[in-house]
Amino acid sequence: MSSTQAEKKITALYERLSRDDESAGDSNSIVNQKKYLEGYAAQHSFSNIVHYTDDGWSGGNFDRPAWKRLVADIEAGKVALVLTKDMSRIGRDYLQTGFYTEVLFRKFGVRFIAIRVKGESGKPTTNCAIYGYKKDPNDKYHWLVDEEAAAVVRHIFQLTIEGHGPYEIATMLCEEKIETPAAYFARQGRGVWKSREDIPRPYSWNGFAVGQILSKPEYMGHTVNFRTHKESYKDKRAVVHSPEDWLIFEDTHEAIVDKETWELAQKLRKTPRRHDTIGEANPLTGLLYCADCGAKLYNHRSRGTAAKPYSSDWFDCSTYTLARQSHDTACSNHHISTKALRTLILETIRAASTYAISNEAEFIQKVRAASEVRQAQAAKDLKRKLNKDKRRCEELDTIIKKLYESYAVGRIGEERFDTLLAGYEQEQTALCQSVTEAEAALDSFEQDTANVERFLALAKKCTDFSELTTPMINEFIEKIIVHAPEKINGDRTQQVDIYLKFIGRFDLPAPELTPEEEKRQAALHRHRVKSRERYQKIMAGEHAVGQPFKLVCKCCGEEFESTRSNTLFCGSNCRAKSYRQEAAAGRSHECVCGNCGKAFTTTRSDVKYCCEACQRKAHSKMRYRQKWAEEQEAEIV
Repeated sequence: MSSTQAEKKITALYERLSRDDESAGDSNSIVNQKKYLEGYAAQHSFSNIVHYTDDGWSGGNFDRPAWKRLVADIEAGKVALVLTKDMSRIGRDYLQTGFYTEVLFRKFGVRFIAIRVKGESGKPTTNCAIYGYKKDPNDKYHWLVDEEAAAVVRHIFQLTIEGHGPYEIATMLCEEKIETPAAYFARQGRGVWKSREDIPRPYSWNGFAVGQILSKPEYMGHTVNFRTHKESYKDKRAVVHSPEDWLIFEDTHEAIVDKETWELAQKLRKTPRRHDTIGEANPLTGLLYCADCGAKLYNHRSRGTAAKPYSSDWFDCSTYTLARQSHDTACSNHHISTKALRTLILETIRAASTYAISNEAEFIQKVRAASEVRQAQAAKDLKRKLNKDKRRCEELDTIIKKLYESYAVGRIGEERFDTLLAGYEQEQTALCQSVTEAEAALDSFEQDTANVERFLALAKKCTDFSELTTPMINEFIEKIIVHAPEKINGDRTQQVDIYLKFIGRFDLPAPELTPEEEKRQAALHRHRVKSRERYQKIMAGEHAVGQPFKLVCKCCGEEFESTRSNTLFCGSNCRAKSYRQEAAAGRSHECVCGNCGKAFTTTRSDVKYCCEACQRKAHSKMRYRQKWAEEQEAEIV
């Protein structure tokens, strides 16, 4: 019912109780009927509520005062919707009841809803259990897991997380010779084909069937009622309801997939991943956003052409790309290669997971602290809205009090009073609920703790971080924010913010680089400098592509030519000599001269003297001592 219609017309809640119904107990009492209908109307946002009540009137008698008043209002065009607990409240004469619901209501465009108590009680309204479940022999309203079919359902969800689409999954199931739900039900003696002996094409899965399985919340253990309705018992056509109008009862039976897996599958299905010229979909599609304009980044991939026989795979800002196609300018490139992204993502996932598992207590504390900072601004906005809602609740109390006074002195009629009161009470109920939720959000961080535990469980589940896989991307990554590149000390640097699921952007403690890592970073820096110099020479016209480079030998210092810009030596002799010198430099150590006692540096392990003069002096002293020792021995003899 549209808002305009709700403003002009009313929602009629009809209650009836006969003397026979009173003996059935309190469930059919007028008070319970009103409470039941008001709750249903509030849940489905039906406004302008007016009660029509016949207390003590038989269902076989249609000459009831409230019913006659309702029919008169319908004929006057005042009613948009008639809501009653069940069809028997209208009347026990089904021919006469059918006249009102099928003829009169339709003639004046009135929608009629008879709430089914079974559906409202949490019992499934479908006659058959869905694929993956079977009915409990002891309770027809309770479902048990059918392990054979449940394994197929889990397989479908896992393939979705791995990046496969519904039609691709259908092809894979067909190749694996897995029976379709209809063929499986027929083999079990269930479903519309249960009496057929020969099932044509039992493995002919299609994308629609796979999509239907992926969309069902029942696989999380929930009961879903009121997906469709029929306008009347004569009309067999089902009117499909939007998901907002479904009635969902959580945890009514055993789940086949957990909530995180189901929600992840829904998110992946919403993001289109087309197969490009390479023949596969990029798993990063839909996860990258521009830090400046907020738009998604487009993926560009190709195998290469005859002129450029090399493949390319990179992202850029969609706003920038679309503006260029229109010969306009907007935002900036934000170019980043898929290879660099995958390296960053793998390092982030590996580092965060390893740190979370090895330092669990410290990890939880850091996440809580970061969450408090993020929620600081949100808390201000929430407090502002909370104060505003509280003031409005107090205003509504005053308005309702004055409305009662106006009704008591006869300033407004009963019908107008009921309409206004229902609207004010509905608004006040919604505000009170909003206030309660806001106060709970301000007083507790329990959700943050739960999110940390969910991330820890995810990190412990993943045991191999050697390679980035599609399931890892889908399970760990929430979104990626790419900033525009900058030039710092001549190097192109680009900030990339990776937001992990459950914990958001998490800054790990910066580790200290080992000597080997520092040496590696220095070598990479030198390589970038060389590449930049070569590019600048080409752009300045100092060097033509394909021509040899003029370089200087690192060892002898003479000029030479080479087809590579990173060649260091003019020949093999200089290369060997330079390597020997570097090896000798690595063996250098300090020694103390055996003659003069002076400290000096040498690359040999057997050197004892700092110079040749000290060596000659030491040898002379040694010969003198030996000669003196020989003379002493001769005198003794």
